[in-house]
Amino acid sequence: MRAVIMREFGPPEVLEPAEVDEVRAGPGEVVIEAEFANVTFVETQIRAGRAPHPSMLPALPVILGNGTGGTAGGRRVVASLTGTGGYAERVAVDAGRLIEVPDGVSLRDAVALLADGRTALSLVRRAGLTPGETVLVEAAGGGVGTLLVQLARRAGARVVALAGSPGKLDLARDLGAEVAVDYRREDWPGQVGEVDVVFDGVGGEVGLAAFGLLGAGGRFYPFGMASGSFAPVTPELAESRRITLLRGGPANAEESVALSRAALAEAAAGRLRPVIGQEYELAQASAAHAAIEARATVGKTLLTVPR
Repeated sequence: MRAVIMREFGPPEVLEPAEVDEVRAGPGEVVIEAEFANVTFVETQIRAGRAPHPSMLPALPVILGNGTGGTAGGRRVVASLTGTGGYAERVAVDAGRLIEVPDGVSLRDAVALLADGRTALSLVRRAGLTPGETVLVEAAGGGVGTLLVQLARRAGARVVALAGSPGKLDLARDLGAEVAVDYRREDWPGQVGEVDVVFDGVGGEVGLAAFGLLGAGGRFYPFGMASGSFAPVTPELAESRRITLLRGGPANAEESVALSRAALAEAAAGRLRPVIGQEYELAQASAAHAAIEARATVGKTLLTVPR
């Protein structure tokens, strides 16, 4: 079967299209005839050998990809994996992770919401947003950020979007952000002012500066490290400022599946839509990774599997 294999860590070019052995379903597994594969920023870090944690680096050779969508048993389904296997035309998944796509949601949108949707929903629910609060969404033009803008706005919050290009700033405004600020400007914190909640998708110095905008009782929720590192915010620093610091995602596979289902239900009800900015064929996975690393993408990036 067709897949994209990685035999060494390195630049995007280490992702090579290849014919590999046919995948077989093991006990408790189902094989999905894939049509789309999810691509995430963290996969570019894993490919480069710079994962957020060493335990995330897989044994080589490997097929990357942590999310897939297609058909199984005549049903449209999506599923998260255990970190690998998604960049392929057929994927064996744990039957317990299988999620049927609801009517009214395209398979493309379902794959785009699979990981990013559960992340955004988890963050917003934990934050306990209340009407009138000011929420700063970093990386607001990305897959998770575009969803956070929508969810925070629907919760009645005043949304301030942080992004790094005019196109992404315009997109954030279209999605409901009241204010959109370019973080490449040195004076950007002054354009934002004090906020109640920060969803930190950039990390590094940008994340630290955003943390500094929180008043006592604020909440700081890191969800990404587009800068290459998490913001240097320690529990001790947060406690000294009387700020709630929360890290981590869903507690287990069951919660992860439940959150993804909830995101799809929101989409089916017309309350949430993923922004899919670009699609690449499976064999072009290296180009997809290169575009993400170059900050040349908007919203979600997907791989398509030609049938």
